[in-house]
Amino acid sequence: MGKKKELQCVGVPFHAAESYIARLIEKGYKVAICEQLEDPKSAKGIVKRDVIRVVTPGTVIESNMLDEKKNNYIMSIYKKGIYFGLAICDVTTGTFLSTKIEETNNFTLLLDELSKYNPAEIIVNKMLFNCRQEIDEIKLRFNAYINCFDDEKFKTDVESLLHTYKFMDDNDKEIKNIDNNDIQIPAINGLLEYLNQTQKIKLEHINIIKIYSVKKYMSLNLTTRRNLELTEKMNDKSKKGTLLWVLDKTYTSMGGRLLRKWINEPLIDVIEINKRLNAVEELKDNLIFRGDIIDSLKRIYDIERIARENSLW
Repeated sequence: MGKKKELQCVGVPFHAAESYIARLIEKGYKVAICEQLEDPKSAKGIVKRDVIRVVTPGTVIESNMLDEKKNNYIMSIYKKGIYFGLAICDVTTGTFLSTKIEETNNFTLLLDELSKYNPAEIIVNKMLFNCRQEIDEIKLRFNAYINCFDDEKFKTDVESLLHTYKFMDDNDKEIKNIDNNDIQIPAINGLLEYLNQTQKIKLEHINIIKIYSVKKYMSLNLTTRRNLELTEKMNDKSKKGTLLWVLDKTYTSMGGRLLRKWINEPLIDVIEINKRLNAVEELKDNLIFRGDIIDSLKRIYDIERIARENSLW
């Protein structure tokens, strides 16, 4: 090639790739990872290569790029008229949740749900993406990568979902019948399709979809959460000095993520509140029992994320 048409090529050592990927993801970029598909010694001509995975802000699974006591959520939002269907997933743990918003103050409630999960990435359908006022409001309030996904990926098919996944309700009871006209189904299908396209493998550790109601938990908007400093400080986003910092004496990563979830989702059901308080009382009053549990927990690794790693091999 002549000098005017020269192209710059950049390579990085394999062992240092994650640090470069982390920098790009932090800036909101997607990173395509390519590998050779054949042995260079036996290949004729150029060795075949292909994309084996696309890393996005919401699909990061590398432990050194994540906070071990914080979930890394990706959210799918399907807008239909004035209603919203939501699907939320943490690829590292296999957590998959879904809900719908069908109230009078729908967009306000949507912002409340976004502030609860604070997703790293948001997948939206064309109707929502074209609502510039709503999208601009989301961009203003949240530091999330927003991606408009093809409408055809937000399918209403529920039979294939029931065949592959187990649906559970708020009380951990299996749901047998799902309405295929429900706005949650397109959100679920859209997110699963996006994960399949980016991860390029079957995510077998994602096998349970929990359907929950926004009415089960106290509604806290973003401003309230910031002012209360529940999980991060207003000025520097740090954990120190927050309610979570005061309460977090957990010995496992799983416990830390669960405590953060409980703080972000205050219960309003008296029965559920009393169940939790009774559990706390039992551990508080039984010193020996509490000590035995602490000793056991100190030897437990992050089973949720280890299970995900094992499912990929």
